[in-house]
Amino acid sequence: MERPSFDEFKNWINKNGQISWEMVEMFNAATLSEEKNIDSLEVKKSVLTTANLKKWEEDGYLIVPNAISKSDCEATVDLIYHTLGMDKNDSSSWYGDHPLLQGIMVQLFRHPLLQQNRLSEKIRGAFQELWQRNNLMVSMDRVSFNPPETEHYQFPGPNLHWDVSLKQPIPFGLQGLLYLTDTEANQGAFTLVPGFHNRINSWLDGLPPNAIPREQDLNALGTRPIAAKAGDFVIWHHALPHGSSPNTSTRPRVVQYINYQPIDREIQEEWI
Repeated sequence: MERPSFDEFKNWINKNGQISWEMVEMFNAATLSEEKNIDSLEVKKSVLTTANLKKWEEDGYLIVPNAISKSDCEATVDLIYHTLGMDKNDSSSWYGDHPLLQGIMVQLFRHPLLQQNRLSEKIRGAFQELWQRNNLMVSMDRVSFNPPETEHYQFPGPNLHWDVSLKQPIPFGLQGLLYLTDTEANQGAFTLVPGFHNRINSWLDGLPPNAIPREQDLNALGTRPIAAKAGDFVIWHHALPHGSSPNTSTRPRVVQYINYQPIDREIQEEWI
């Protein structure tokens, strides 16, 4: 593939890049700060309670209620159904092929509604409090549509997994998702192994020689489906095994993935 010229790249940015001013300002704040010790910047503590933080230390996840409004959830859900050519009141339309569908993942990244959700003050504030840093960049991640299982459709995954290298020490990191629909435990709910961030090192050390951690029976570690309301935001420590689950209800589960992290976050170069 021929490398584009600078003018071609600039033209792409002008016509298709959709880089918002909010993103530009966020990037500049994260990279051009005059502060030498960003970690010392005061973080406004207004989202997480003492109970939230206690649960975080114990379980490695927490729920931020009402991170966005119900009306914004409904509008985002309508956007996703429209994008996929589905009717939320017609279950027969939920299972057709679409070029943006990859399993339950929908390759929909850019839309003003999605960006508005990403910039929720509650969501950003929760990430800042957990990171204890202000210079965080928001991800441009996708959405997910997990319909009920039927005789002809079975949950395709993803099952329990990690999105981080398991080379020790595993650096601190977070992930998050926004429930766009009220979701019961059996409705394809997000599922994780609570508290595993506190014991993953001993678990890894205790595996037999040459054992592959990702091929172990992660369900045997003790899973928990996370039921929550539309507009609730789930944040978890990335050392927790996590995934979606089979939907045995009658309604789809719809979520948006959102993450905030520092540009200079620590990453293990070796993938295990």
